[in-house]
Amino acid sequence: MEEYNLQEIRIEDYNSIKEYYQMRRPETADSNILDLYIWLNCYPTWYFTNDKGLMWVAKSEDGQYYSSIPCCKDEDLKECFLETQKYFNEVLQKKLVMYVVDKAAVDLLQLPEDEYVVVPDRTYADYVYDAEKLRTFSGKKYHKKKNHLNAFKREYEGRYEFKFLSKKDEPEILAFLEDWKKHKSDTEEHEFIDSEAVGIKYILEHEEVFDYKIGAVYVDNKLEAFTIGNYESKEDMVYIPVEKANPEIRGLYPYICSQFLIEAFPEAGKENREDDMGLEGLRKSKLSYNPIYMVEKYTIIQK
Repeated sequence: MEEYNLQEIRIEDYNSIKEYYQMRRPETADSNILDLYIWLNCYPTWYFTNDKGLMWVAKSEDGQYYSSIPCCKDEDLKECFLETQKYFNEVLQKKLVMYVVDKAAVDLLQLPEDEYVVVPDRTYADYVYDAEKLRTFSGKKYHKKKNHLNAFKREYEGRYEFKFLSKKDEPEILAFLEDWKKHKSDTEEHEFIDSEAVGIKYILEHEEVFDYKIGAVYVDNKLEAFTIGNYESKEDMVYIPVEKANPEIRGLYPYICSQFLIEAFPEAGKENREDDMGLEGLRKSKLSYNPIYMVEKYTIIQK
């Protein structure tokens, strides 16, 4: 049996892992290396490499193994996919299950129907927006957003301030997240927020390694909203893995969405605001910002 060097994801390996991420840019949140490190504590993940790419092995809460699309060049995707399958079949003695596979990868793989089930998964489709539209909220489609934004500016005139945050602001950010949890009644959502907080703490503590920006809004000198984003030049895309705001302050969400792009990424062409996790309220909110397209994702199951 072939030997595989399965490795844990470490901060020391960030630069080498990022090189694999740059081989193929499918415009998914899952192709954003910042997401990998934010959610590392929630989704135990390992990887192995060969001369063509990087392959994933992950484990769910109920002990089931799964994978994600390999990080490699388009022309090597099929080979790396089959290498992942070989690991699952021979080492784990399991059939391959691969989640959040982008449509371009599905088209490239051309998997035979008698060997695989390929299922679209709307839950994890990413929302992509015209960044300039989010900076300005111009046009009829954004009339309501513009009204909410203007209402915030009128109501809190002279009382709000946009700032960039860093590692030194960690206690304030974590305290805000703990307080923000009170707006959520579901136990699962609380666990999700707790895991997210661990990930945010991790990237703050290693901010010198990562390339991201944190924007925040203070109202009456109190932190009331913050967002984290990073930019990928190959697809001219800002990725937003985290955005939180006090829902009781009207217009605060549109304000931080717009102002963060203006201040942090004034020239970016597009913004990926990730998926809605199948939550009805979140789906309604993301649709209200008028995405220009969705990045479709699929689950691949070996028969």
